[in-house]
Amino acid sequence: MHVSVIGGSGVGEETYETAREVGLGILPGERRSVANDWVTTPVVTGIGSARNRMVVLNGDAVVAVDGATGTLSELGHALDCGRPVAGIDTHDVDLAGFEAVETPTAAVDYVESSADSHR
Repeated sequence: MHVSVIGGSGVGEETYETAREVGLGILPGERRSVANDWVTTPVVTGIGSARNRMVVLNGDAVVAVDGATGTLSELGHALDCGRPVAGIDTHDVDLAGFEAVETPTAAVDYVESSADSHR
């Protein structure tokens, strides 16, 4: 089973809509109402972007798609915490544990084959 642990808009919302099965959405603010429609259990943190580390710690791997500084922060936290990261059209990272891939299928294949050693 794959569970997403983001909860905002953009790629995160599209991920939830596609999966149709969501464990929780770890939100940066103080209001549950900002969670996208696919989040079943919103978790408000009130800690802004510091929640990025919480997102990483509650997953076995990270798939990064596109993104800006928030995504770069999550990539750094993931690699720092020993989580494998697959990136699709995202930041150019030349570090162990990061794999640039072309498709969502390749991303899932990479993180599934790598995540077992990080659980």
